[in-house]
Amino acid sequence: MPIVLKSEEEIGIMREAGGIVARVLQMLVERLRPGTVEKELDEIARREFARQGVAPTFLGYHGYPATVCVSVNDEIVHGIPGDRVIRDGDVVSIDLGCTYRGFVADTAVTVGVGRVSRKAKRLIKVTEECLWRGIAAAREGARLGAIGAAIQERAESQGYSVVREYVGHGVGREMHEDPQVPNYGLPDQGPVLRRGMVLAIEPMVNVGDWRTKRDPDNWTVRTVDGSLSAHFEHTIAVTDGEPQVLTLP
Repeated sequence: MPIVLKSEEEIGIMREAGGIVARVLQMLVERLRPGTVEKELDEIARREFARQGVAPTFLGYHGYPATVCVSVNDEIVHGIPGDRVIRDGDVVSIDLGCTYRGFVADTAVTVGVGRVSRKAKRLIKVTEECLWRGIAAAREGARLGAIGAAIQERAESQGYSVVREYVGHGVGREMHEDPQVPNYGLPDQGPVLRRGMVLAIEPMVNVGDWRTKRDPDNWTVRTVDGSLSAHFEHTIAVTDGEPQVLTLP
């Protein structure tokens, strides 16, 4: 599948979508506290998307049954929000996407709930740093591998591992477009980044082993060794200067 470059008009639409999804994500983070039931987050997202007139991208995607992904502690991505109650000290990753005027915006954040351990706080901080290092590397003329190399270097220099079995991706009219955007690699590998490429950069960083396993629900992905994981994501556009972050409030 060829890499599709987006026009300025299309990027503008994606920025509008990104603003909506970012504001709804903020609402979900504000709702997070000890005692929150996961499915309450899904209900908020569905209601707000309906109010804003956008479609929930995740709902029904390959059969996914919810609007938002909620992954807790050793869960990395794709956790299905249900009746589980969020507890004091939990590390919660929220992943959210919407479709507006035919274009998708995708974003994620990890937060500590209540009294969080020093280990968890450090993991969250470093993973967010990995995201911004990856974004900074997304410059026209660089190779795609520069993004993953920047993420990997920051994570591994702090004693963490980066997930290799799930990666970032191009995004536009579909949630997953070419190219895949690994969170590891060499800076001189991969296609050359060009103005108009829109990418979802999403480091997934583990305290322990980088390998993963999937739950019987066939969606929830967790660390193979039960270690903590964190996940951050922004949708960005490659320009002839600094990359544009499209999923800001």
